[in-house]
Amino acid sequence: MKFIIKTYNKLANLLSKLPLAVLDVFLRGSIFIIFWKSVQTKFSGLSFFGQDFAFWNINSSTFFLFELEYDLPILPYELAAYLGTFAEFFLSILIFLGLFTRLAAIGLLTITLTIQIFVYPDAWPLHLSWAAILLTIIKYGSNVFSFDYWLRK
Repeated sequence: MKFIIKTYNKLANLLSKLPLAVLDVFLRGSIFIIFWKSVQTKFSGLSFFGQDFAFWNINSSTFFLFELEYDLPILPYELAAYLGTFAEFFLSILIFLGLFTRLAAIGLLTITLTIQIFVYPDAWPLHLSWAAILLTIIKYGSNVFSFDYWLRK
């Protein structure tokens, strides 16, 4: 038993030395991929390297989803489709670049909460994991591998 405890303590000590910059890259990268893959289904056109960048060219299926499935009680579905798509697109890019990272994370957390409350209330385990990532980013901000870091200098 002492061997197991000693080995565990060595491992814990080693892992505690993991730089925050590495954690930051993984957190921002993972949340970027989640929202980027989602927004890529909402529009088409102006493709580079297999990724669409024509955020203004929203698909009819996106309007259909916002009208019938998402059915937000606050906004007309057309406005919600544009706002949601634009927010997912630009906030994802900001998170990826580490530019205005905390503000972008707050925006994506707002989207997550909106989805959780109004659209898929039973998907809380998934949204809880997104929120955990976003809250960590909000708390710590971005690190050395970000534009925020260089702007602060």
